[in-house]
Amino acid sequence: MSISFDHSRYLSPFSWRYGSEEMRAIWSEIHKRQLWRRIWIEIARAQQPAGLVTAAQVTDLQAHAGQIDIGRAEAIEAEIQHDLMAEVKVFAEQCPVGGSIIHLGATSADIEDNADALRLRDSLRLLLPKLERVLECFAGLMVTYANQPAIAFTHLQPAEPTTTGYRFALYAQDLLEDYQSLKSITESIRGKGFKGAVGSRASYTDLFEGTSVTPQQFEDQVMNALELPPYPITGQTYPRKQDYTVLAALGGLAGSLYKFAFDLRLLQSPVIGEWQEGFGAKQIGSSAMPFKRNPINAEKMDSLARFVASLTQTAWGNAAHSLLERTLDDSANRREILPSALLACDELLIICERILKRLSVNASAVARNLARYGLFSATERVMMAAVKNGADRQEIHEVLRQLSMQAWEAVTNGHENPLAALVAEDAALDKYLTPAARMSLMEASSHVGDTPERTRAFAAHIRKTIG
Repeated sequence: MSISFDHSRYLSPFSWRYGSEEMRAIWSEIHKRQLWRRIWIEIARAQQPAGLVTAAQVTDLQAHAGQIDIGRAEAIEAEIQHDLMAEVKVFAEQCPVGGSIIHLGATSADIEDNADALRLRDSLRLLLPKLERVLECFAGLMVTYANQPAIAFTHLQPAEPTTTGYRFALYAQDLLEDYQSLKSITESIRGKGFKGAVGSRASYTDLFEGTSVTPQQFEDQVMNALELPPYPITGQTYPRKQDYTVLAALGGLAGSLYKFAFDLRLLQSPVIGEWQEGFGAKQIGSSAMPFKRNPINAEKMDSLARFVASLTQTAWGNAAHSLLERTLDDSANRREILPSALLACDELLIICERILKRLSVNASAVARNLARYGLFSATERVMMAAVKNGADRQEIHEVLRQLSMQAWEAVTNGHENPLAALVAEDAALDKYLTPAARMSLMEASSHVGDTPERTRAFAAHIRKTIG
């Protein structure tokens, strides 16, 4: 009898809470068995020219390919303790003509690993358009806010001005690299092919001996039908390095999304207050504090991203510990790490797109923070101008440092920043710059370099890259 799942039993959050239905379908038990059957049919079709299988047997397999019976398979597996062979037996029971030739010459990994490769590729193909939409959202924000000056932070301390658009470009650049990496990996996914128990093709060599078909021709036909290139060299499985490569790239994507979400959490703190993720009219921020507007979406992103990063280590272990031609100590965890990593990244991109489409930038808070802290960075402009006019750089640095410390004390005590006036009035600077010139140089909003131009250019580059 098939096990039924509902909320009276433990369910993984990825079974219903996180990720899309499309991604869940790819990693469903039914879809996996459908792929197994598709591969068995292609094996039979490729064995037909060798006279090992009849056309009627292939037709019989095709006729029953969709009749997945999880309950019957579980009942058989309970007796024989082998899930793939249980599916072979169920399929064979359903196929009175072709059942006897299912899985001829194959080992389990010939079926499972090619199916897993197809699922990995299909999953990545599902992620890429979502990442493209996220990148397009960032490109739009970059252009919109390319000219908005804002105070930048280094070491979590106010630094020099930047622009809001340029800050968005920092996240977009990381994500564009993730996109290019994932796109390349998607196009290079390979299956095991059909090489038998240790990769030698011994079973297929024996099977096709004396026929007009070679083991290589057989593999080529099946893999071409699956539209999946094979590894030329394998043990019993495809190299587990492929799983690591995929999960490492997903971990990289998660890291980029994590940084954006973490920064968003900082920027929407009322202390800074510049950005705000969307907050529903009836949304509850806290069960105890009715006033709270907690950044739950950004926090969810960071939680899921940390989880994805942890799975990369397991994939590394699977690749490194695949002793000799193979061991089975990767099998159980691969059932979890592959779908979970992809579903988590699926959810991350869904949340990120939603955040970006509803993100608000508080222009008043941006201007307030720039006015409060931007003046400190403008002292660099005064110092450079004074040195150009003959001043000693180290002497001017000390003058401006002392004035800055005086102004900083005023700011930390809740007063308006007096630094511009202090610099304009300091007699030690009169020899090199007029008070009016010094006051003009203390205008921080213009001290953003060429960030607006580079931001717009990079937004155009993103749009060109994602097509």
